[in-house]
Amino acid sequence: MKRPTQHDVARMAGVSRATVSYVLNDQDGGRIPISAETRQRVLDAIADLGYEVDARAQALRSGETKTIGVLLPLYENPFFWQMLVGISAEAEAHGYSLLLAHNPLTPEQENQSIRELAEQRVDGLIMLIGFKQLSEQVTAQLKRSARPIVEISGSLSEFDYVHQGYGAGTLALMAHLLELGHQRIGFVYGVDVPEQGYDRLEAYRQSLANAGLPYDDSLVICCGQRLEDGYRAALELLKRADRPTALLTINDLQGIAALRAAADLGLRVPDDVSIASFDNIPFASYSVPRLTTVTGSPEQNGRDAVRLLLRRLAEPNWAPEVIESGWQLIVRESTGPAPISR
Repeated sequence: MKRPTQHDVARMAGVSRATVSYVLNDQDGGRIPISAETRQRVLDAIADLGYEVDARAQALRSGETKTIGVLLPLYENPFFWQMLVGISAEAEAHGYSLLLAHNPLTPEQENQSIRELAEQRVDGLIMLIGFKQLSEQVTAQLKRSARPIVEISGSLSEFDYVHQGYGAGTLALMAHLLELGHQRIGFVYGVDVPEQGYDRLEAYRQSLANAGLPYDDSLVICCGQRLEDGYRAALELLKRADRPTALLTINDLQGIAALRAAADLGLRVPDDVSIASFDNIPFASYSVPRLTTVTGSPEQNGRDAVRLLLRRLAEPNWAPEVIESGWQLIVRESTGPAPISR
């Protein structure tokens, strides 16, 4: 069946096509004398015919697509999907839709993914990964696109960004472990690039120094972001004759992997080893035992990123803006007194 057009609406309402356009876009601003009765006839004809605005044609005329591109990491951590929930809700509230792209595992795939996103008509881009994780070629391509860019990042950015930093939260978490008598604290540092977790690593070192404890580089295991990576790193630490009495993991997924590693070695959590992590993903409160964690504000971060982007679209020359995200320490069952202090 043929899709109704503005000409069909005009014919049914007995008005010109221009009048239909003025009513649809509410652009007359009082300059075009359209009576309430005429406006209602147009609206009735639209309803009777089931006419829908062609969003693509409207975008070509206005230069706006009402679409936001979102670049996601190709990664299993639900924390990023919680951000996406906030982005989606805020974008929808302002009449925008989303176009998703992911950051793949190889430079070739990465370049292709960014190229495909850049070729699409989007009004702006929100990145849930930092430019430090992208190749120079991809970074240059994004900058040349002249589209507003907003990051949600744990490090500094040259663009508007929401800063999800865990430095202060790590200090609070380390204080919690130190108060429980832990002096040998291992760190499963599961990141693709070191910058992803520098705020946590530096706070870990600072906490040890403040407590008068030496920093032991062998207690920090650098690994990838996958669950298997965290599992193997935790095994390596927990198999040591002088194993740590507590483990810090870079996120809750790797915290859950560490719980599995401890169980496979016959260790009880927290009686034999305490485990703590970051993000407070939904699984963290359903693991056995429930994970002690530092939570961020992923959904709120997503909403704030959309607000920054809309502000940049409305005021392109506005000074770069940063929104600081909050954090909270949530103490659960996975941390307890160090075995020696029992």
